[in-house]
Amino acid sequence: MRFNVFQVSRKGGREKNEDRMGYCYTRDAGLFCVADGMGGHPEGEVASQMALQTLAALFQREAKPRLPDAQRYLTDGVLIAHQQLLQYAKAKKLPDTPRTTVVACVMQGDNCYWAHCGDSRLYLVRQGKLIARTRDHSYIELQEALQRHGSGGVSGAEKFNRNVLFTCLGSPGKPMVDCQGPLRLEKGDRMLLCSDGLWSYLSDEEIVARLALEEAPLAECVLDLVEQALRKGGPRCDNVTVVAVEWEGEGELEANSAQELDEDGFATTIQGGESIESLDDVEIEREVREINEAIHRTRK
Repeated sequence: MRFNVFQVSRKGGREKNEDRMGYCYTRDAGLFCVADGMGGHPEGEVASQMALQTLAALFQREAKPRLPDAQRYLTDGVLIAHQQLLQYAKAKKLPDTPRTTVVACVMQGDNCYWAHCGDSRLYLVRQGKLIARTRDHSYIELQEALQRHGSGGVSGAEKFNRNVLFTCLGSPGKPMVDCQGPLRLEKGDRMLLCSDGLWSYLSDEEIVARLALEEAPLAECVLDLVEQALRKGGPRCDNVTVVAVEWEGEGELEANSAQELDEDGFATTIQGGESIESLDDVEIEREVREINEAIHRTRK
């Protein structure tokens, strides 16, 4: 598996950066993810970090060197991260649960899969065209989708701004997780995962146009987008975080990263994600079993 990857996060005009980003890979599979801790709730940076650590730990556990079921891994991983946040809040006796959005993508073989909860986004650009983009779990996006399909709008939706989400990790109810794939990759495909600090200030057209410049290195394109967002956001600009990947096809690993595969054939840039010590195997098995049982009951 050959890919180029670049990641960057800027605090913007906020007091602290509650976004987290990172990626993990084996020789045959890669995980790329961004999480955006939500303001208005305690410890947003903890929520986003725990989400990424959970996904990284499960990836290390299951990718040997490929995931047996990438789509199921993503769904289970996001829901387990949600449970980890609930347990953390309970253990710390917090008055409210830390919350975060998340978007994660798996590439293996010549396919990609992705999942998201909230309004952190994924863009896939191929030969200058937008092939796929996640749809935010927000009332504004829901209203626009209904209007596009001629179904009217959401009652009262005009009262909400773009920041109002109807699902996220750490919320009281079970989060909504949208999972897509497999989608066959082609050489030169560029995937961008980002927090709302990027797309809030840049249109889809601006993001796609910059990523479509194949003659420009991936890092240059991403840095230009981030700087544009920071300028447009001004002194009160939100955190801006991006992980971008350019697919080069199957073959010997040539990741554009300082990370080296360890003796288990695994590498990660996610802090705390090098091992699964923070997640007990028995607890993981129990949570996966409960999630699958709940999904089975829902489908009946």
